[in-house]
Amino acid sequence: MATPTAAANAYASLAKMMSPGGAGAAKGAEATGPSFGALLKDAIGSVMDAGRKSDAQTVAMANGKANVMDVVTAVAETDVAVSTLVSVRDRVIQSYEDIMRMPI
Repeated sequence: MATPTAAANAYASLAKMMSPGGAGAAKGAEATGPSFGALLKDAIGSVMDAGRKSDAQTVAMANGKANVMDVVTAVAETDVAVSTLVSVRDRVIQSYEDIMRMPI
């Protein structure tokens, strides 16, 4: 389940990439911006950060220092991040298979 914070962060990232001076802007005939590998690395890093946050919240709750809602929110954000990453992975694999089936 997506939280408003996760949705707002995703929208802000997309808006930054699509802005005239952002990563999605074209200069002349060539587009500039981060490479696919860099975007993938950032996505994996954000999933790992969400997992670490979820783990930290769980440990804090076990020690009696965190609210149950904070833990549930952190776990839900991690679930959204992992689900998104799995969807991207599946789409990349499907695209690769489509390319391999193309006649030469």
